[in-house]
Amino acid sequence: MLLLFHQEDGYYSLTASGNIALFVIIAVLLALTAFLTTKDNTAKEPIAEKKRAFSTKQLVFCATALALGFVTSYIKIVHMPWGGSITLCSMLFVTLIGYWYGPKIGITAGFAYSILQFTQDGGSYILSPLQACMDYIFAFAALGLSGFFHKKTNGLLKGYLFAVFVRGVFHSIGGYLYWMDYMPESFPTSLVAIYPIVYNYSFLLAEAFITVVILLLPPVKDAIIRIKRLALES
Repeated sequence: MLLLFHQEDGYYSLTASGNIALFVIIAVLLALTAFLTTKDNTAKEPIAEKKRAFSTKQLVFCATALALGFVTSYIKIVHMPWGGSITLCSMLFVTLIGYWYGPKIGITAGFAYSILQFTQDGGSYILSPLQACMDYIFAFAALGLSGFFHKKTNGLLKGYLFAVFVRGVFHSIGGYLYWMDYMPESFPTSLVAIYPIVYNYSFLLAEAFITVVILLLPPVKDAIIRIKRLALES
């Protein structure tokens, strides 16, 4: 049995077997990704490069950014009572991938990150498949939307803010569908209609503010430019 239903509270949780199965699935997906991105030595270099979804260098940069994002997601400055937290700029590392390589690779990496986040927090609390998608799969994959700004002036800043906004949209939709019953009694009755929006954007915008301040520091701006050059060098 992979899922256990808690009838009293109406949610599913992964059993020990379910957690093992989930990690096996992730391992298989990672192995498949590595296989698909392996260089084809039988073809000429330009042809082989075009056939690969990721180059070896892109894969390394993406994996490093995802690892940094996942590690910093554990460093929580503020932890919200019903999910969500202000972390040490964890979203920035995921949005960097889109800033380097565009929306296709950015969203793909965001999807991989969503699975990691699901195993971290969401794997033990599942109200429905749609809830899991809204709170994890869609929300964190949206961080890759930063890629749509990767060729624009101040593309990282614009892409980061847009990605955070869209992540908040998915969280808020999930809030309206599944989490309204968890609204605290102390919340102003005049603002009940926007409770999911207020709740989710409270921690997202707080982290975004901290991150933007850091990004505007001249040494950080210079470092970001140098890292992007390294990421794009052939």
